[in-house]
Amino acid sequence: MSTKEIRKLVWSKNKFILFSLVSKDFKLKYRRSVLGILWSILNPLLMMIVLSAVFSMFLRFGNIENYPLYLILGTVMFSLMQNSTNAAMWSIIEAAPLIKKVRVEKMIFPLEKAAFELVNFAISLVAVVMVMLFFHVWPTPNLLLMPVLLFYVLLFSSGIGLLLAALAVFFRDVCHLWGVVITAWTYATPIFYPVDLLDPWIRQAMEFNPMYHYITYFRDIVMWNTHPGLTENLVCFGMAAITFLVGFLVFRKVESKFIFYV
Repeated sequence: MSTKEIRKLVWSKNKFILFSLVSKDFKLKYRRSVLGILWSILNPLLMMIVLSAVFSMFLRFGNIENYPLYLILGTVMFSLMQNSTNAAMWSIIEAAPLIKKVRVEKMIFPLEKAAFELVNFAISLVAVVMVMLFFHVWPTPNLLLMPVLLFYVLLFSSGIGLLLAALAVFFRDVCHLWGVVITAWTYATPIFYPVDLLDPWIRQAMEFNPMYHYITYFRDIVMWNTHPGLTENLVCFGMAAITFLVGFLVFRKVESKFIFYV
């Protein structure tokens, strides 16, 4: 068998495992749920309603045009990263019984979690469309950039997920620490508030926050009818590519030791 045929066989096997794991997670998530898949639509809508009421009434952020739409775009995009990285972090530990019995590409497990959350994100876009229709915000050709944005976010989330998955095998404290980091990251990102509200030095520091760029990109193409320029695309891709490369290299370096610690 030639090298090309071997690679094709390995790819087919890994693709089958990936789709099987995504299908399994999808069934497990909605098993014994009365509303089932509707929760992926209702959850962002309910969160938007609660947060809109809180931040509009008490913190006076309601002066942002179409604030509920502004809010739901930020929350669903941040949730994609948050849920992907949280799930990926536990993926190797949860797959321990399979890893110990079967020779399998270990990187599939954290990457599958990111792919699964992308499916959930796609479903949650129904809620976004409903809010857009409510506020008479109509789709524009800029929405054609959505796959590009999702590629950036998926690459970025996968990189963090690979890094966390590798570290969590050896240091379980990482799982607890990441919860604190995500909470801080949530409030350090303009999801609920406008970035103009911040001091100039904080706005400059915000440029180093990848999720600020991804959420701003999302809002630009959905509600502001703005076409992100080449510079912004290069920044988004650069942050995602560097993060993925770091996660990939760390994961590859230590994956041979997983079996001794899971």
